[in-house]
Amino acid sequence: MRKKITVGVFTGNRAEYGLQLPLLKALSAHPNFDYKLIVSGAHLDLDFGDTLSLIENDGFEIHETPAVRLKRDDLFSTAVAIGEGIKEIAHSLNRLKPDLVAVYADRFEGFAAVVAASQMNIPVIHIEGGDLTEGGALDDSIRHAMTKLSHIHFTTNEEAYERVLKLGEEPWRVCNVGLPSIDLILEKNYSDKDTILERYRLTLDRPIVLFTLHSVTTAFEQAQEQIKKALGALEKLANEGCQVLITYPNNDAGGRVIIDHILKFQEKNLKNIQIHKSLGMKNYHGVLALAQRIDAKVVCVGNSSSGLKETAIFHCPVVNIGSRQDGRLRGENVFDCSNESDDIYRSVNYVLNSKEFQEICKKAKNPYGNGGSGEKMVDFLAKIEINKKLIQKKMTY
Repeated sequence: MRKKITVGVFTGNRAEYGLQLPLLKALSAHPNFDYKLIVSGAHLDLDFGDTLSLIENDGFEIHETPAVRLKRDDLFSTAVAIGEGIKEIAHSLNRLKPDLVAVYADRFEGFAAVVAASQMNIPVIHIEGGDLTEGGALDDSIRHAMTKLSHIHFTTNEEAYERVLKLGEEPWRVCNVGLPSIDLILEKNYSDKDTILERYRLTLDRPIVLFTLHSVTTAFEQAQEQIKKALGALEKLANEGCQVLITYPNNDAGGRVIIDHILKFQEKNLKNIQIHKSLGMKNYHGVLALAQRIDAKVVCVGNSSSGLKETAIFHCPVVNIGSRQDGRLRGENVFDCSNESDDIYRSVNYVLNSKEFQEICKKAKNPYGNGGSGEKMVDFLAKIEINKKLIQKKMTY
């Protein structure tokens, strides 16, 4: 009998885990694979929400919890965290001894995992390489570096697939599988209308605003000004009857500044505004799904990548704030605006009330695939030989 292939799956924050869930499910269901779940980063920091319990509630065993933490809210701490993370993750990998390691996207925690695994001759599976975000985050540099350190590439769209090939990766290593979270959405693996309305005390007769603002890492010192302006716009919208759900940012440099201002804002005890560390993916998608109803108005506001990647399939309008997602592939349901408070306020009102834009959203096409990502990844991995050829990479130019 063929020995099972063990895949170490690394996750460093809430969004990343949700995007890896289809892979974990597919690995669990396949007779030739086993998984070892390595949970790190913001999952271990209660300031960013109790996401460890979300993983456990999904029924997945957590095998290792290496610490990769920012000790201060600055870029120096990010560099130190990467260094310490490489060491901690290397110890985890040495104990688990996986055949492959799967890492997602462009986070600093994931970068530490890729460095550790590649230096231990453990082939790396990189998911969501080849994307572009030119708007001031360090993500592009990290993402492309992770691509070059990885051995198998699962992209989420055709443009990214072509970009990975242009980075010199051999075609047999690369497969476009689409965005994994589309699997969960098509399966309707999210909270239903009644659950969402009851849990968050919402009604369908007033607009719902779902807000997340992350720090822009190349300009993290501007986080304070950016969140103040955004909260000013949200306060005006709430005063006019909008129901506002605010969630915490990622654990990047500048993230704690944003949280501090959110907590200070919470002290106003404003009507129509709720603050949550994390909704969890099922509830997040459940709120977005309300946008499909003719008796509801929902808008996703902020600068999160999920606003561009996971909303078109729900035909949910998005107000994308600032430059953080510049260059990111998006559907026609996305409306860009500046960081200025008045512009945010006007833009939200426009997308909620413009019949023309509502029609655009209804017809918006999802550019991130048609689902089945988990199975596509595992089917591809089942055909890969783990040998010297896999480890010893060649440039195509």
